Amino acid sequence: MIELADYEKTKAYKGHYKRDLAALQDRLERILVAYIIHGRRAVVMLEGWDAAGKGGIIQRLTAQWDPRHFEVYPISAPTAEEKAHEFLWRFRTRLPEAGDVTIYDRSWYGRVLVERVEGYASEEEWRAAYDAINTFEAELVEDGTTLVKLFVHVSQAEQDKRLKDRLTDPWKRWKTGLDDYRNRSRREDYLTAMHDMFARTDTGGAPWVVINGNDKKSARIHALTAVADQLEANVDMTPPPLDPELERVARAALGLG
Repeated sequence: MIELADYEKTKAYKGHYKRDLAALQDRLERILVAYIIHGRRAVVMLEGWDAAGKGGIIQRLTAQWDPRHFEVYPISAPTAEEKAHEFLWRFRTRLPEAGDVTIYDRSWYGRVLVERVEGYASEEEWRAAYDAINTFEAELVEDGTTLVKLFVHVSQAEQDKRLKDRLTDPWKRWKTGLDDYRNRSRREDYLTAMHDMFARTDTGGAPWVVINGNDKKSARIHALTAVADQLEANVDMTPPPLDPELERVARAALGLG
């Protein structure tokens, strides 16, 4: 059972951050190449509090990835067209092709989090969404898509520190808005919704990984490691053999004998 209070103790990263991050990014680069070669698909989805550090994780996750083979979708309020369809439609239309990775910055869990808490979805709608979500995720996994679900958690004190920084630093003000404070004022309601979400959607085929986001360096290393582990578990990491004819032509062209 996931209890978010267990992920609030701030622990400074003990390793050599730059070296460890670089090693992880090298590993992730090779993993993406394996997905490209073998035509595998992956979905990486991040949920969490405002100012929890999701964007920083995504930035470092994709730093060495070929931009032709991944897409990042920041999910906000649905458009009029999206509202005309069932709530999963806008996610189904953005699923990856073979050899690609799709990253959702927030996700279909908005139906049982912000839409539930803020009253954008009726109780009947958000309760029905749990079964729809579990079915959707099971279909992804059965179709061979690797699904990684990360939740980035921060304590109230740490979130307040970061929100204050967004006010005082003029170059960070674009990151904040009234929604941050409306959501903050309803933290207990969100915690209730989050724990319901974990209880109903933390499944064997699509488990949640909770990231303690109070220390950004630790959070990034933990998150990238979790993504790498799950992606790597679902693809053959054997490098492709060198085509003999290509080798012959290349050696002749390059004067390698």
